[in-house]
Parts: sequence; C-alpha cells; structure tokens
Amino acid sequence: MKGRLIDLSVGMNGKQRITVEVDADFQEEYERLKDGDVDVDIKKPRKKFSKSANAYFHVLAKKIAECQGLGHEEVKISLVREYGTLTRNEDGTTVGFKLPASVNVDTIYPYVRCFDTRYEDGKEFRCYMAYKHTQDMDSKEMSRLIDGAIYVAQGLGIETDTPEQLARQRKRWAEYDKKQANKSFSNSQKGKG
Repeated sequence: MKGRLIDLSVGMNGKQRITVEVDADFQEEYERLKDGDVDVDIKKPRKKFSKSANAYFHVLAKKIAECQGLGHEEVKISLVREYGTLTRNEDGTTVGFKLPASVNVDTIYPYVRCFDTRYEDGKEFRCYMAYKHTQDMDSKEMSRLIDGAIYVAQGLGIETDTPEQLARQRKRWAEYDKKQANKSFSNSQKGKG
C-alpha cells in the first residue's frame, strides 16, 4: 500500500507515534488489526521497471539463445546469474542456502550461484547465493541486467536497438530519403529551365 508520512511525535511514555496518510481504503483492515500488535515496515517505494524493459530483456535473451543454439530460459537464467542482483533479507544480508551435493538445485530455484562446497559428517554440501527474479527487480537493477544482456548480444553480433530506437531510425531514414528525392527532383527541374 502506498502512503505518505505526515507526522512524528513522542508520547509521554517515550514511544514514538507516526501518522501515515494512505491512498487506499484502510478502514476494514484497521478494524481488524486495531486491538493488537502489528508488524510495521515503512520504506521508500522502489521504482519498478517498465513492462517494455522486461519485454526488451526477453527479446535480447531470445536472440542470444537463437544465436548460441540454447534455450531461452537457459540464457535468461545465465544472464540473471551473471548480471542480476543478489537477493537480500531485510537487514541487507545476502540470502543463500546449502544443499546436499546430490540435489539438483535447478529444480528448487534457478537463479543461484554455487560459491562453496563443504563437507559435514562425511557428506558433501554445496552453498548457493540466490539472485532476484526479474519481476522483483527495481528499475536500476533491471537496467544493469539489460546492460549485461546488451553486452553479450553485441559480442555475438546481434542487433540490440529497442523497437522504439529502430522506429526512430526508420523515420529518420525515410525523412532523409524524402529530402534526397526532393533534392534530385529540384536539381532535375533546374536543368530543364
């Protein structure tokens, strides 16, 4: 839910009281929660990336997959592992986990990187760092991921302009062609006179 901090005051008991104005109707939820403790998590809203940014990333991943003869999902996972953002918990600690080496981690969560192998009681375990799903990234994180995909695509000789950039280029080319045609016509008319 989106809102705005309005006021902060300190009560006689020394506890702080925060006034928050919210955009949505909170009356029903307030009635349900008002008589007990609640968890409070106030933070700046993160700027979500646009749907067109997500679509562009998928277009690049598909082009890379086709060029390399790989699956789209395989390339997407590889790009997220290489250029994505590590998942962090609320205190900023990197999220990771440990599994027996016999477990195929890809069946549990695809966006991970193994960073260590450990032996406990004679059994082998692998330790993994987890990366965010693309839909959980903010605009800055998605931009970094797209920059990485562009880098890989360009290294393979793949066209990386967005559809909007290509449309602008086609429009400029059409305008240029029209000017050249008008110039040629004008020059041919001058020769007749």
